[in-house]
Amino acid sequence: MKHKKVVIIGNGMVGYKFCEKIKTKSNDFSLIIFGEEPRIAYDRVHLSEYFNGKSADDLSLSSKDWYSEQEITLYLNDPVKEVDRSTKTVHSSKGITQEYDYLIIATGSAPFVPDIPGIDKEGVFVYRTIDDLDLIKNYAVHAKAATVLGGGLLGLEAAKALIDLNLEETNVIEFAPRLMPRQIDSAGSGMLQNKLSALGLNIYTNKGTSSIEGTDRISALKFNDDTELKTDMLVISAGIRPRDELAKLSGIEVGTRGGIIVNEFMQTSDPAIFAIGECALFDHNIYGLIAPGYEMAEVAAAKLCDDHKTFKGFDMSTKLKLIGVDVASFGDPFTTEPDARTILFEDSHKGIYKRINISNDGKYLLGGILIGEAEAYNMLLQTVNNKILLPDHPEDLILGSRGGGKQNENAGLAGLPDEALICSCEGISKGSICDAVSENNCESLDAIKKCTKAGTGCGGCLPMVKDLMVHTMKQNGKYLRNVICEHFHLSRQELYDLIKIHHLKSYEQVLDNLGKGDGCEVCKPLVSSLLASLWNDMILKKGNDTAQDSNDRFLANIQKGGTYSVVPRIPGGEITPEKLVVIGQVAEKYSLYTKITGGQRIDMFGAHLSDLPLIWEELIAAGFESGHAYGKALRTVKSCVGSTWCRFGLHDSVSYAIRIEERYRGLRAPHKLKSAVSGCIRECAEAQSKDFGIIATEKGWNLYVCGNGGSKPQHALLLVADTDSDTCIKYIDRFLMFYIRTADPLTRTAPWLNKMEGGIEYLRNVVINDSLGMAAQWELEMQALVDSYQCEWKTAIEDPEIRKRFNHFVNAPEEKDPTVKFDEMRGQKKATDWTLA
Repeated sequence: MKHKKVVIIGNGMVGYKFCEKIKTKSNDFSLIIFGEEPRIAYDRVHLSEYFNGKSADDLSLSSKDWYSEQEITLYLNDPVKEVDRSTKTVHSSKGITQEYDYLIIATGSAPFVPDIPGIDKEGVFVYRTIDDLDLIKNYAVHAKAATVLGGGLLGLEAAKALIDLNLEETNVIEFAPRLMPRQIDSAGSGMLQNKLSALGLNIYTNKGTSSIEGTDRISALKFNDDTELKTDMLVISAGIRPRDELAKLSGIEVGTRGGIIVNEFMQTSDPAIFAIGECALFDHNIYGLIAPGYEMAEVAAAKLCDDHKTFKGFDMSTKLKLIGVDVASFGDPFTTEPDARTILFEDSHKGIYKRINISNDGKYLLGGILIGEAEAYNMLLQTVNNKILLPDHPEDLILGSRGGGKQNENAGLAGLPDEALICSCEGISKGSICDAVSENNCESLDAIKKCTKAGTGCGGCLPMVKDLMVHTMKQNGKYLRNVICEHFHLSRQELYDLIKIHHLKSYEQVLDNLGKGDGCEVCKPLVSSLLASLWNDMILKKGNDTAQDSNDRFLANIQKGGTYSVVPRIPGGEITPEKLVVIGQVAEKYSLYTKITGGQRIDMFGAHLSDLPLIWEELIAAGFESGHAYGKALRTVKSCVGSTWCRFGLHDSVSYAIRIEERYRGLRAPHKLKSAVSGCIRECAEAQSKDFGIIATEKGWNLYVCGNGGSKPQHALLLVADTDSDTCIKYIDRFLMFYIRTADPLTRTAPWLNKMEGGIEYLRNVVINDSLGMAAQWELEMQALVDSYQCEWKTAIEDPEIRKRFNHFVNAPEEKDPTVKFDEMRGQKKATDWTLA
């Protein structure tokens, strides 16, 4: 049988995907690709990662060998210049003439470059290809200020790239009144703008550019309002225009505003010629995302194989991280009354904005916008697309359940139909993912990716893919083990128990008895943490010292510029004038930057490695001890002044906070721990935002657990009310030992509780009612840790062998790191900003 020839014009992501799709369906076609760029297809979605160290090879979608293995003829750096429909041939710029039976035009789009006087000056770039990025990167070496023209998705991606180049100033110019006008509303855009401004971007909206100033090269932008902005370079990312010039030249029908007109099978006005991706115009729409391009590739490949799958348009919902800020829009984000009802949540302090639009009868979700926090995006999108009935309180979709109980995380997954589209890039349904787990034993994300290709596009669906995998495994009765790494086929809790049973005291003993191989950067610090939690030995004890995290290795947090921080413990935030004087003297002597922290301590920054033992020698002589700011341990117990000074105080919160901090100081755990004691319900110590917090009542103390601040804040929940001081500490002992024994590595108490079956009720039953029968043992174990406490820095400075590790140069202990540099700031010093070499 003679193979039909299919010529693909364009070797971008969509052209490559067409080849991949048709090869899985049939071997009856000979494929010939003409690519304009000198390299094989690469991932444009993650193009900005090129500035974060990824190479062109890292971004490549395959290897050159793949094309030959698939028997695909590939012509790179050779764009097609002419299509002769009468002879069914294409002619390339290098003189190749190639016949076709079917022609696939996948030429994508080009950056829209506005006709501004001076647009051709040196220092003006577009942001589209790896070659463009190389030009930008090379030019930026000699630039201080850069500007992006365009505040949409692509413009903010380009701004992220410029920030990664460490320029002194990065500006974004947007003609519309707000950023991302096609995706988010004014309020959401305002929140996004505030967050991006806080990260160092200068954003100008409502700005029309009238000219680009400079002689031969750009020096400034002039605007329609007669203002001017100095800049050394300009990156244009103001939208796209479909590459439809070949279609126009060959007489194929195009839209009045551009784009090759296609039907539901991706066929153009010539049935033998198809258009897919950003060059195609379907139902008056150009689709500028990768997922609809992939779907078009699937539809065109199916048509050639006599499968009558059709393209029905595409949901343009999107979720992405712009310069570290989550941004998402889904369904119809802009619909308002009288067509819908809107629920809004806005937290300007944390930079979070959430909007959902629901039907007037309250039954269905129509769309929404998420800024600053978008974890719920995948489930919200599925709720829209599958017309899932809303709960009685639809605000819970963005606020979370406020009843204090455990939410059923899998209820939403179980309610999705099998045909629910989970991976829009590859068109993979819930049923396909569940079948991969149940029938093909795909029990890891990598296995599901290989089997179904779900999550191999933009990657936004991976959290839901993982949840579906776990949900299906549980349904199948599988025992789920969150193993540590390839060297320990055990969960953290199993390893904890085995270390205790076998009384193992060093990392090497644990590896020899319970693991295999040489260990890695995952298991070494984890095992070290377990050993510290169990035996409370000196963290730098011989045999364990090299297995620590870098911060534990030097008993200090390494800071920007290669220096270290010094943080002495100040229990309960109480400090004498004499000790304040010592801190001031030490900071002055060693030229340290000082700052009062949110946990009521004094941080000192800028210490040279070799100075650390000398600094701590003076602090310990004055009665200070290690504050464990570097460890996964108790950090601080914050307090208000309580009844000692405050007229509202019910109890002595300072004394109790000191008692609490001195009991649990140095306690090693899966993650850092923070606490607070408030002297009354006015909560000046913010106890309800801590891992465990205590608030005075008229009858005693209320104990709250499992709260935290940070990027995902969560209020603590009431564990027990009106208890006395000693009983409260007994419950804290049990709570902390239960957490230490059962939490996954690097899991704070809040997410630990969120994943716990039964939630706060179950935790209360374990801690207060001793439902597991472990209370007495946990109290004894905690007391053993309390009794064996030692200040790590006191031990370190008294041990000559440990002190040696703080020499920056082995052969010259007195010399400091010559690369450490500082600048003056408000009468103190700061680390000199890093710059590209």
